[in-house]
Amino acid sequence: MYEVQVEKTFSSAHFLRNYHGVDEPLHGHNWRVRVVFSGQKLVQPEEYLVDFVEVQQILDKIISKIDYKNLNVVPPFDKLNPSAENVARWICEEFVKALPSPKPSRVTVWETESGAASYLPE
Repeated sequence: MYEVQVEKTFSSAHFLRNYHGVDEPLHGHNWRVRVVFSGQKLVQPEEYLVDFVEVQQILDKIISKIDYKNLNVVPPFDKLNPSAENVARWICEEFVKALPSPKPSRVTVWETESGAASYLPE
């Protein structure tokens, strides 16, 4: 089994709606994202699982939609709570739209240096 990972950082503000009954105050984070691809077969003739350049460009494009933004006003987070879990799932779904194959096997989003959430698509 092969595994390839790409990472990127971004800065965004957010607040959770209905956090213990009230909206959290708006606050910012320096987020980190890791997108992981897993698979048995390598693309031929290059012999790689995914093209690092291609997946990094896709990740850059996805992150550009939320970098230096208030997540609560960026769709889908204008309706969906911008938790790390939901941000991870959204990044995974955006990747699938841009690169249907191979799909990410895991997307992890760190809100802080010691706190992260992962999304593993079925």
